[in-house]
Order: sequence, then structure tokens, then C-alpha cells
Amino acid sequence: MRRKLSENKGLMKNFHQKGDCLRKFLATGETYASLEFNYRISASYISRIVAQVLASLRKNLVPIFLPVPTENHLKQTAEHFWNRWNCPNCFGAIDGKHVRIKCPKNSGSMFFNYKDYYSTVLLAIVDANCKFIAVDVGSYGKEGDSGIFKKSAMGKKIMSEQFNVPQPAALPGTDILTPHYLVGDDAFGLDVYMMKPYYRTHIRGDRGKAIFNYRICRARRVTENSFGLLSQVFRILYSPIAIRPEICDDLITTLCCLHNLLRDAYLEKNGIPYYSYDKKKRKPTENMLPLTRTGGFRNIDGFRIKNILKDYFTSEAGKVSWQEQSINRMN
Repeated sequence: MRRKLSENKGLMKNFHQKGDCLRKFLATGETYASLEFNYRISASYISRIVAQVLASLRKNLVPIFLPVPTENHLKQTAEHFWNRWNCPNCFGAIDGKHVRIKCPKNSGSMFFNYKDYYSTVLLAIVDANCKFIAVDVGSYGKEGDSGIFKKSAMGKKIMSEQFNVPQPAALPGTDILTPHYLVGDDAFGLDVYMMKPYYRTHIRGDRGKAIFNYRICRARRVTENSFGLLSQVFRILYSPIAIRPEICDDLITTLCCLHNLLRDAYLEKNGIPYYSYDKKKRKPTENMLPLTRTGGFRNIDGFRIKNILKDYFTSEAGKVSWQEQSINRMN
């Protein structure tokens, strides 16, 4: 009996030791060789622990923290974007992040990106509270965000109207119907479901287009905030990840799930998001992204909706009191 209890205690101690090893790997990005000395577990065995646990975490966490979004969920997201970031009918912001990795064997230049390092791409749709709605992980670093979006499962569903996107709705305070859309940067193509800024050259002398760019950039900034929060907590993303690409995919997806878990815990503890729109408070003026060069128009309906939003942002129903001041600061 004593021998059995002793064996159980040893197994539990070994289990906690493995858990601590994985947590330190994710939180610090230490190498297997460094962890080997800290935990007295061989590097080859640590690699097996990491691969098995990450695969299990991905399988069990994705249905909980990255489920397929419902229409009601996306409607609530659109309301949050309007209440907090003054962007109507927006059901998410989209952007890609290059996750630095060590060059995989026999991969040639497939993972080599335009920033001159090897990476795999995390393409994410983010809500107004910096939580991930949907992600695509594992594309080659040499690929562009637009190409990744078109070939991804979530991109194909959005383009084929199978993503549970809400039906077109009236802009707040008006009877003008517009479809729900994503906001992205110049890497994406303009379409009915995708809004992006105007050319930098096009906004010269046109305050309406400048205001549109400001309002769109203000909404899509949540993607950069999400990637920043993800990297600050899981600092393995600050160093090249030296594991096989398929395990790296499990790692990144697991980190996105854990990020959503932490965001939920933060909101539950504080009762409000990290940013709450309050009309009594002084309006922010230091939260504008630079207006960057954008690509050409690909869809005439997207161009029409873009102009509708441009006019709405300068109308009495859609303008915000500090936008003129923000545009003046840029000129």
C-alpha cells in the first residue's frame, strides 16, 4: 500500500513538473536545452511533452474558446464596434502577424518573408474587446495576407456567405442599409465584406476621405492591440520558435485560445472591457494610426459602400466630435 501511494505521489510530482516545464516554455521562450538543466528532463523528452500537450490543448480548447461564430455573436460584436470604436456594421477587424520561426528543414525560401526572416503567418479576425473570433495558422511567411485570406477556411466561408454574417442593417440614426463588413489594412482587397482606407494620394484635399481613413484605422487597431497583448503574455513569440511547423501551428492556436481565456477572465473580474466608451469623459485624440498607401479597388459594390460610409462619417448622425481635431493634427 505504501509503495502504491509513493508511486502515485511520484506520478503527480512528475505531472506537475511537466506542466511547469510547458508553462515556462510558453511564457519565456527558453530553449529545450535550457529547460533540460532546470527540470532535469532530457531535451528529447521535453520535445515529446510539448508536442503531445499542445496537440491535446488545441483539440480541447478550440471548441470552447474559438467556436464557429453565430449570427447573434457577430451582431453583438458589431454593436461593440459601434459603441467603443464608432464603426457601424463592423463584425470584426482582420490582420496578419508573422510569427518568427527557425527555418524548417528542406523548406527552401517558402517561410522567408519580406521582413528578411523566417516566419509562419497567423491571420486573425478580432472583436472590439481584442478577442480572437477566428484564426488561420500555418501559411508560409512569403505569402501575403490577402492571398492567405482567400485560401483560408474562414475566408472561403465569408466570400461564399457561409460565415453567419448578419444581414444588412441600417446605419445608426439613418435608414441607409449597408452590409456587415470586416475592416483591414492595405494588404486586403476592397469588397462588400471588406473595408479598407483610401489611397494616401486620394485623401489630399478631401476631408471626407481623410475622416473615413481615420475612423476605419481607429477600428482596425484592435488587431495590433491583440497581437501585442498575445506577445507580452506569451513571450515565446519574441524569439524564433525552433520546433516543427506542425507543432508550431498547434502552439499558436493554443496561445490564441489561452488569450481569449485571459480576456474573458479580465472582463469578468473588472466588469467592463479595458476600454469603455463614456460620453462624459474627454474624447481621445492620441489614438490615430498613420494613413498608409492602399491598394486599388476590386469591387464596384465595395466602392459604393465605402462612399456611403465616407458620407455617413461626416454627417450629423455618424460624426464624432473629435474627428476634425484629429484630422487637423495630421495636416
